[in-house]
Amino acid sequence: MAGQERARVLVLHGPNLNLLGQREPEIYGATTLAEIDAKLVQLGQELGVEVETYQSNLEGELVTKVQHARGRYAALIINAGAYTHTSIALLDALLAVGLPVVEVHLSNLYKREPFRHHSYIARAAVGQICGFGVESYLLGLRAAVGLINKA
Repeated sequence: MAGQERARVLVLHGPNLNLLGQREPEIYGATTLAEIDAKLVQLGQELGVEVETYQSNLEGELVTKVQHARGRYAALIINAGAYTHTSIALLDALLAVGLPVVEVHLSNLYKREPFRHHSYIARAAVGQICGFGVESYLLGLRAAVGLINKA
């Protein structure tokens, strides 16, 4: 429809993801965060949604971004990095905003160190996609759009 505003999806990247392309490429690949963001924006255009991305190494900044998402975005995609396994504050924020959340990870958490097998974020997420590298994010966006379209 002409003039209809497109749904917006917020993609949050946690600590150390700004180092993608340099950091442990054998685990995380050679793609940079800027390249991932560009792919998400492009796919969002194809799927009819506006994608905004945000990265922070600071837990409180991510919590604040989640809190401000209510009423501004139709869904959240999050790769909380190490905060996946430690942040009850981030979990609480995700639960509080009441938006559909898709959790994504580049690597398969369950093939890694045992402490990475637990995700606090999973409790707030509709689903989790991990182990597909950059494709995890793109699958996550497709899932988020599917949730938006069902709502």
